[in-house]
Amino acid sequence: MNKPLDHSVAEGLDPTSAHTAWEAEYRESLPTERPIENVSGIPIQPLYTPHDWPQYGADDPLGYPGQPDYTRGIYATMHRGRTWTQRQLVGLGTPADYNARLLGLIDHGATAVSLIPCNSVYRGYDMSSVDAELLGTCGVVINNTEHMQRSLQGVDVGEVSCAMNDPSPFTLLAFMLIAAERQGTDWKCITGTSNQSDYLSHFVANHMFYRLSLAGSRRVLLDHIAWCKQHVPRWNPMSVVGQHMQQAGATPAEAMAFTLCTAIQNAEDCIARGMAPDDFLPRFTFFFDISLNFFEEVAKFRAGRRIWSRIARERLGAKDPRSARFKFHGQTSGVDLTRQQPLNNIARVTVQAMAGIFGGLQSLHTDAFDEALATPSEFGARIAVATQNILREEAHLTDVIDPLGGSFYVEALTDQMEEKILSLIALVDEAGGMFKAVESGLVQRMIGASAQRFQRRIESGEQVVVGVNAYQVDEDASARPFIERPEPAVMQRHQDDFAAWKAARSTAEVDKALDHLSRTADDPKGNLFGAVVDGARAGLTHEEICARLRRDLGFGQPLIVV
Repeated sequence: MNKPLDHSVAEGLDPTSAHTAWEAEYRESLPTERPIENVSGIPIQPLYTPHDWPQYGADDPLGYPGQPDYTRGIYATMHRGRTWTQRQLVGLGTPADYNARLLGLIDHGATAVSLIPCNSVYRGYDMSSVDAELLGTCGVVINNTEHMQRSLQGVDVGEVSCAMNDPSPFTLLAFMLIAAERQGTDWKCITGTSNQSDYLSHFVANHMFYRLSLAGSRRVLLDHIAWCKQHVPRWNPMSVVGQHMQQAGATPAEAMAFTLCTAIQNAEDCIARGMAPDDFLPRFTFFFDISLNFFEEVAKFRAGRRIWSRIARERLGAKDPRSARFKFHGQTSGVDLTRQQPLNNIARVTVQAMAGIFGGLQSLHTDAFDEALATPSEFGARIAVATQNILREEAHLTDVIDPLGGSFYVEALTDQMEEKILSLIALVDEAGGMFKAVESGLVQRMIGASAQRFQRRIESGEQVVVGVNAYQVDEDASARPFIERPEPAVMQRHQDDFAAWKAARSTAEVDKALDHLSRTADDPKGNLFGAVVDGARAGLTHEEICARLRRDLGFGQPLIVV
């Protein structure tokens, strides 16, 4: 192999003199340049050289994919062997509406299910407790097992991975399991993720659907992890979420640090309950926002991956290599999308998706360009799926593993992100761990301060947002994408059918199932998620389960900090 030509030597300059000459010319050309730093507060230099990456020139400075510390990826083949799973958040109207859209997206390349329910469901209510005009506008209305069966009609949940955007007490998963049971599907074949299982991120940043008290949510999550390990062993019951916190204003470094702190907290809780690390850690997954800060996001994921590898092995005592794998789903950041000039969002989503791919994700959701306006339209969702197909098939982003590895900038930035993330983890440790840091409001205050800093950058014009504070154009509002809403008559039939179904149930059986939930809540040795599954089998509705556990475990009241 030919040795690369050193141009500085060829021109009679040693590398040090060449760098000095470049720097002098640069400073002469830009004598008053404004210092630049990324969102996480790391100063960004105009040029990176071997001097910025101390490991440069060492034997094997990065390691290899599939080998600790996993900087270059958690699998030996990464996307060259198996590309990321394409998950599109889908949810609109009735279960029949959802099913039609889901099957259409699968026909266009989606390879897994990601179900998002109506906000009424997120808040813990059945459709009978919500104004009709609000139903199904941002997700599908699923209140019982029958609704789940209709939503997934034509999808073999024993073959297709499913993500349930389903906060504690995980009623949607319970409905899905009973629907699978009725169809004769072995639960041991079912794969997927409880995509909203991270109660701490909800307490910090998702107040709208924080259902149960902080202590009650902790209990249900641990029961959920233990129960799924026994009954649905291929299911991922723990999705540690950084997305909510970053969308609330956390910097990329803060989002990664707080997510890793949450994973540590949940792992230590499982160990305290008597579980061995290698029994549950292989089923821990992570869920992150991918912002437009391209290189910062790539460095965030590379740094987080190698930090988690060390945490799992050195702090938590894992021995199984699978326990140290940082498996993560990425969703392009909705907060980066704009209502103004919404077609520009296609470019934004493409850049975000590339950052996630180069960062080594295992699963990807690309936002539709009209998501800043409402629930994504079918037209917008098709473009979002096609964006992934184009990046994979036409742009050939899967040809090389970790193609940015070895870049002086990327490696220096990864090291700096790692340092910042570790300092934040130490801060949370000093506060007594993530549960106490969240309970006291420490994490919320830090995120709020970061959100304010970034907003000030936008308002001052330091951070340009195309179409919002620069490059503005007069727009015809009527030219914006059509916002789909459920057909009122169809939604009314859905409500009528649900009311008739409830009226036909045995009141005695409903009361018996609710009493079983309460007895389990009162028994420290009882498994609450197992009782939720029993309740779904007995015909309890989503609100009935949530309301009873809110009564017994306490209503969710997130801490508001100023």
